Amino acid sequence: MHRLFPDVFRSPAIRVSMIAIFTFGFASAATGPYRSVVAIRELGLSNGLYSALIFAAAAVNVIVSILLGNLADRLGEYRSMMFLAAAFGIAGYGAIYIFPSQGIFVLSVLLLLPVYGSLNSLLFANARAATRGMSGTDIATVNSGIRSMISLSWVLVPGVTGVLLSESASMLPAYLFACISCICCFGLISRFPPRQKGTDKAATHHLSHLAALGEVISPRILARVIAVALITSALHINDAILPLIVTDAARGTLADVGIIVGVVAVLEIVFIIVWARILKQTGQVTALVTGTIIYAAYLLLLGLASERWHAYALTVISGIGAAALISIPITYLQDLIAERPGLGSALISVNIFLSAGVSALVFAIGSFITTYSGTSIIGALFGISGIGLLMYCNTRLRAV
Repeated sequence: MHRLFPDVFRSPAIRVSMIAIFTFGFASAATGPYRSVVAIRELGLSNGLYSALIFAAAAVNVIVSILLGNLADRLGEYRSMMFLAAAFGIAGYGAIYIFPSQGIFVLSVLLLLPVYGSLNSLLFANARAATRGMSGTDIATVNSGIRSMISLSWVLVPGVTGVLLSESASMLPAYLFACISCICCFGLISRFPPRQKGTDKAATHHLSHLAALGEVISPRILARVIAVALITSALHINDAILPLIVTDAARGTLADVGIIVGVVAVLEIVFIIVWARILKQTGQVTALVTGTIIYAAYLLLLGLASERWHAYALTVISGIGAAALISIPITYLQDLIAERPGLGSALISVNIFLSAGVSALVFAIGSFITTYSGTSIIGALFGISGIGLLMYCNTRLRAV
């Protein structure tokens, strides 16, 4: 039992953070797979408007995450900002369910839910503050454990939601489930101590919001964030092309896609723990490079898949590589601004935004010049290019 649950998880703040981030992931997992269905088919948004809305919402989330993270650092505690974010989630999901209309949906997705999305980085910041004084490997273990809870929510919730609503004429009740999970998260946050001593030092580093934004886009920080975004864009590329390859080149079905995604999500949870242990013997960069190479190899092989069993056989490689790419970058990005946990954790949101943008570019280029299988191979090359930029940053930009 001791080996399965390291001593670092005995901290009440860390344990509550893990449960709270599960409820955070619950809301996304309950609505994410059905968001486009609700927006386009049930509420009548056009494809173009929906795409623009999702992009704008992601940009708002980045800005809000940086601002709230910096404000939390200045206050010296994170609970008040987490309360605020959770309240916006309750309002956003609840409004869509209670008042389903195009206007309410746009307002919630563009303004309310991006604030709730900042709770992700705030929870990681809260856990990072609780780990002050711990070794780097213990911090990585904590981040891996917390990140695995998001994966767990995506293993359990989408399928359960789909089953519960299989006989329903509308998927809007998924937003009710999300609202309830936000309420649970709000209650869990009340269990956090009102002030964390570990943030006192960080709170003395007062930065204006403009200065905080300036630090994020400084060459030393931004170059490394872009490198990580190139690496993690491989995950987004896989999300887009896996169903297309399985149902086309590999001659599978949508049921196969669902099974494969579920199997990989389970493997991610297992291998996130494995990568946390590997980090004790290797540094972050070495582990991240290794994980990227594994995932790039998976994308290359996926691009060559021509039978359904090929996709199933690749689930193990996918799970190993994906576990590294979703867990290791969290600690790496936080360490870029280690003295300010809130601002450092906001880089997680920046990375998600940039990597999604890179993947969209890769998909557009790849689908125009080649097949979906060829796009998978191009995605692997972009991930490898991230390794090159990361190594350049570590050797040439150390003093910047």
